[in-house]
This record gives sequence, C-alpha cells and structure tokens, in this order.
Amino acid sequence: MWAARRAQLCRALCGARPTAASSRPRDAEPGAAPAPRCWSCGAPLPARGGLPRFCPACQALQPPEGPPDLFRLLGCDRSFDISVPQLQQRFRSLQRSLHPDYFSHRSQKERDFSEQHSSLVNRAYQTLLSPLSRGLYLLKLNGVVLAEGTDSGIDVEFLKEIMEINETLAEPNNEAKIEEIESFIEVKLEELTKNVSKAFEKDDLQEAKNLLAKMKYFKNLEDKVKSKKNPS
Repeated sequence: MWAARRAQLCRALCGARPTAASSRPRDAEPGAAPAPRCWSCGAPLPARGGLPRFCPACQALQPPEGPPDLFRLLGCDRSFDISVPQLQQRFRSLQRSLHPDYFSHRSQKERDFSEQHSSLVNRAYQTLLSPLSRGLYLLKLNGVVLAEGTDSGIDVEFLKEIMEINETLAEPNNEAKIEEIESFIEVKLEELTKNVSKAFEKDDLQEAKNLLAKMKYFKNLEDKVKSKKNPS
C-alpha cells in the first residue's frame, strides 16, 4: 500500500519514472561535480532543479536543494505576471504530497525532509502570491535589492502625499475618511501593479525597483487602514 502510494507521489512530483537505461549516470565530464545520489540507497538521482524529488529506485524523499528557485518550485514561469489559479493548484498539490501523514511510518530523517520541503513550499507560495513580494523576489533573482529605509528614486511629492495620508489616519473619529483612503489605496496598488508588470516586460529593472518602492509605502498604508478598522 505504502509502496504504491510512494510511487504515485514520485510520478506526480518528478514526472514519469526513468527506465533502467535512462537512470544510469553518463560518464562525467572531466572536472564535473559527481552526480547526486540517494541518501538512502545510493542510487543516482535525476537532476530536478528545486523540485521535491523521490529516489527512482527506493522512492525515498530527498532533501531540499538550495537555494531553490521559488518560481520553479511552484511550476511558474520566472515572470511578474503569473497565473494565480495555477499557483494555487500547484501549492495544494505539493502540500498534499508532503503531508506528514504520508511519512508517519518512515524514518525520522525522511520526516524531517518532509517538514523542510513543506516549509519551503509555504514560503514560495506566500512570496509569489503577493505582487509586491513577487516583484521584490524577481528583482533579487536579477541581482537588484531594494534596501530597507531608502527613498532613492522616489519624488518628494509622492512622499508628501504619503505623509498626508498618514496624518489623516492618525486623526480620531475619521471613519468616513478611512473608507475614502482605503478605496484610494486599492486603486493606487492596482495602478502600480500594472506599471511594475510593464517595467519587467521592458526589462527596466530600475523602473521596476522604483515602482515597487512606492508599492511598499501603499502596502504599509493598507496595513494601517486594516488595523484602524479592525483593532485587536
């Protein structure tokens, strides 16, 4: 029962199981790194990028490869514009496959690998689901980092607008204004998301960085509005 289930998971995550001929490693090129092997039985493993993979010989879950490409992990193109339904479907499929119940009768080592994979899948999903974190991650993959606390590339008028909104949110008994601000923030985030998409399409990473910096300000405002409407 378990062997059949394990083989099914292997096919779902890693694709069709290789034949004996295809699973044999080719002669390594001089100076090349040795082919990865299963930690449990020592069989050669096919290269699978950052995907959770099982040994084609003994079906043992392998440890995560790092650092993973979060786009590839969730079956998405490395792009700012992704299919959210596809992202959600892949996430649910992986979480089912990595559920602790499937590894309850396995070794502690394999259970630990399952938890590590599950944590990576959760992080990947949360990162790619949000346009802001997805954009920042895409910048990082291209060697561009948006430093904390920097306002470079943001015009003074924009910062003034943000300051005025913050001051309005700090005023007491301003429920009507909060509703107005919430609608304004929603419109601005939609506009910024579209512009970030265009910047990535043109491979203009500096423009994408500047727009994402502005998006961070509006996301912070959005959080403040939520806290104001639903105080803990």
